[in-house]
Order: sequence, then C-alpha cells, then structure tokens
Amino acid sequence: MTERLGQLLPAGIGRRDLLKAAAAGGAVLGLPDAALAQRGGGRIVFANGSAFDTMDPHATFDVGRVAYRLNLYDGLMRWLDNPPQLEPWLAESFTVSEDGKQYVFKLRAGIKFHDGTDMTSEDVVYSMERILAVKKGAYPLFALLIEPGSTKTRDRLTVEFNLKQASAIFAATTHDIYVVNSALLKRNERNDDWGQEWIARNDAGSGSYILRRFDPARGFLAQRFDGHFKGPAALSEIDFRYVAEVNSRVLGLVRGDFQGTDPYMPQDQITRLQGDANMNVMEAESTRLFYATMHNQRPPFTDVNFRKAVSYCFDYDGWINNILGRSVVRNTQVIPNPMWGAPKDVAGYTFDIDKAKWHLQRVQVPLREITVAGMIGYEQSMQAAALLQNGLSRAGIQSKLLNEPWPVVSNKMRDPEQMYDMLFLWRSTYYADPHNWAGELLATERHRGGNASYYSNPEVDRLLAEALAVSAQARRAPLYEQVARIAAEDAAALFIHNTKWYGPFRKNVEGVRFCSIGDGQEMRWVRVT
Repeated sequence: MTERLGQLLPAGIGRRDLLKAAAAGGAVLGLPDAALAQRGGGRIVFANGSAFDTMDPHATFDVGRVAYRLNLYDGLMRWLDNPPQLEPWLAESFTVSEDGKQYVFKLRAGIKFHDGTDMTSEDVVYSMERILAVKKGAYPLFALLIEPGSTKTRDRLTVEFNLKQASAIFAATTHDIYVVNSALLKRNERNDDWGQEWIARNDAGSGSYILRRFDPARGFLAQRFDGHFKGPAALSEIDFRYVAEVNSRVLGLVRGDFQGTDPYMPQDQITRLQGDANMNVMEAESTRLFYATMHNQRPPFTDVNFRKAVSYCFDYDGWINNILGRSVVRNTQVIPNPMWGAPKDVAGYTFDIDKAKWHLQRVQVPLREITVAGMIGYEQSMQAAALLQNGLSRAGIQSKLLNEPWPVVSNKMRDPEQMYDMLFLWRSTYYADPHNWAGELLATERHRGGNASYYSNPEVDRLLAEALAVSAQARRAPLYEQVARIAAEDAAALFIHNTKWYGPFRKNVEGVRFCSIGDGQEMRWVRVT
C-alpha cells in the first residue's frame, strides 16, 4: 500500500494536510437541555428556500437541504473554506493502492454518536452499504464504482473501499459518505427498509448538533452536541425554517425574526439588504453554475438544431447586466470559469432570434409546445424561465411555464418520463473537481442522477472515463476542456452564468465560514452576539 495523497486531490492539498489529526473533543455526553442552555453561545434562526422533507442523510444530495446533513452528521473527509480544501474529518488519514483501486481509511479514536455509542469501522461499512441499497442521495457518485459487499473492516478503526476501477475523485467524494449509527438504525428497521421510515424523522448521527424537532412543513430544530470529536460548537441551538417566498425571507431578516437566509435571490433584494445598517451581506466567488437542462432524449430536443435554436433564444446580456446587475459572470460551457479544466476559448451562444429561426428551419422532427420549468422559492430560476419563454415566442416556439418546489423537482429529475423539457437550476459544488460538473452533468452513466438533460455522446463518455483513470491534474485538464467544447457544440444544455455568493446575515452573526460545498450553512463555528 503506497500513499499517493497529493496526486489524487486538488492542487494545494498536501500529504501533511491529510495526515494531521484534529484535536478530539472531551466534553460530557448527554447534558440535559437546561445545562446546554446555560453554556450560552446563542441560537440562530435560518430561513431556507427549500423544504426539509426528510432527515435521512442518504436521501438527499442538494445544497438546498444540505444544512441537516452538515450539522447533524459527519463524513470521512470534509470540504472547508474557499477555495475548498479537503480536510480529514472522521478519518485521520488514508492510503491508496498503487493501482488506485483500494482506499484504506483510518478513523479517529473516541468518536461518539449522539446516543453515546462509539463509532467504529462497522458504521462506515454499514453507511456505504446503505447508500448503495436505498439508491437515493449521493448514490450516483458510488453506484458504478463500488459493488455492494466490497467495503470491508480491517479492524475496529480501519475500513477499506475496493473500487471496480481507479478513480481520481473518490477521496473528494467521501465528504458525502455521512456515517450513521448502524446499531440504532438496525433496531429501527421495518421490513428490511434500512431504517428509512424511522430516520426520515429521527437522528442517527455524530454531528455538531442533535435533532430535537422536525416538521416537514416548518423545518428542523437542533441542539448542540457537547460530545462532538472536534469539541462543542459555538451555538447552543440552530433553527432552520422553510420559508418559500423570497419577500418573506427578506422581511423576516430585516425585522430580526431570522439571523440568516440562503443567498440566491433577485439582485434587487441583495441590494436592499446591502443598504441596511443591520445587515452583513458577505460576498465570495463561487463555482455554482446556473444552467437549464434540455431533455436530449425527447423530441424535438433530440435534434441538435432545435437545441441550438433554443440556445439562441435566451437574452444572456439582459439577464446578467440588467436583471442581475452584473453580479454574476457569463459562463459559456459546463465547467465554471474559475475551475481548472475550464476552456477559455468557448464563445458560447448569444441572444440572436435570427439565428434561432435559421436553426429552427433545419429541425428534422415535429415541433410541439415545450414545458419550461422553474423552482418555487428560487426567484432567479422562475425569472429565467419567463425570460426564455419571451425569446422562444419571438422565434415561433410555443412553450408553457411550470414552477414547482425543489422536492418535487428533484424527484422528477431522476425519471426521464417525468422530467421537464427544460428546467432552470444550479449545479452546486459537491466536490472541487471539474468532474463535479462535466462528469455529473454529461456522462451517460449519470442518467437518472446528475445528468438531468439525459445527454449522451460516446466521445464525451470516453474522455470522461480517461480523465477518471489518471491522477495528474496536468493530464486530466485537457480532457475536461475537450469535453466542455464538445458539449457546447452539441448544445447539451443551456449554460448561462457562474454565481457569486452573497450570504446575508444580521450583523450580530459572526464566524461564518463560507465553502462553496455547503454554501456556508455549516453552523459549528457561527456565533450570535
């Protein structure tokens, strides 16, 4: 077994970083609520635009509902800060075999679950098997890489993952192997359901906070876990509430009902909050791609000329300069501009109705009314859908708008029959590698997963597989550049802009650590004064 840590991770993450062990927390477990309250630290009420319809850490994989996963559960590794750095978390170190197919992780000693149970390698194995069995959440990341039953325990604190093929991104994705209390879940299984019914409303984690209340219509309330291996978090309580309407989130923030809210809202609301003396609107460069899917397997989107016609119907300059006040940057292809592997020479599409009509005349399949979807609670998504509809109408393409909440949208994305013709959404950063965008959004094997456009191109698949089989960034980057160029020429989807993060919090909130993987919703460092 040979360590190859530096080769397999993003630039700037060295061997020393991966082998260092964080100090373990020595706090007392099981303090009653009154004792927790006496410790102080304040509480935060955070208004969320997406509904929390489950507390199962293996059931979701979106940033809209990431807060419960980050705060109630832990993974082997964790992405922190901006630009994102991959840090040891539950694992204190790992090694990789020479062929890149076996990863062995050494767990920290003394980690406790919320009920006081010791965490062991058995819990990691169970968590990996559970992800593969329930086929939800981060399942597409691992389904084609790990066979059920192939993850093994070596001893109480050592676990090995045996991959079907070498993967340059496996370590980067272990952030999303949220480890659950296997003994607790097994006690609550019903009809071999891996505890899905029970954990949807309960807590089996080891994270910085313990679930105290969950209501799908309202959100979740969690209290500080003093036994966390990193030590107690700063806040005594976190209250994440589902508030669908942007205006309601902003008004509640201004009144002080909320101390923070998610950042992706119309620019006029951001400007309004920036002008409020009680607000601190934090700003950071993100790698959050705003795009629209096109259902490549459903006519008329099966015809590249139709996809190109649609691509010329969106007013990119009006969207970026007028509607969003130049707060974002045009992104002409699938990989965010700041990410390595993003080509600099892709001109992209422009708003040109004449070109749209030219391509429309060359479509070889029957035309029909298409459905363009936005997401309730995300104003930019709905605004962009309406803007495209205007351009489609001018080109002679009939369309109808449909706006639905994220839980409904995310379920439809995994079913090619239910999936919309087009959907405006963001591709967030789940791991800091170009494969997070190019691979997840374009690979044929990601149908029913991240590839909600159901795009398929054999050459793209070949290049993506080659990029995963090598570890050196210098060899991988040109492959992703080529993938991005092909997908742009294919009009695989409608690529629009790269987002900046504007995190609105009241000024009495301190300690927010923004990371594009999680959008600053990890609360263990946050204080309310």
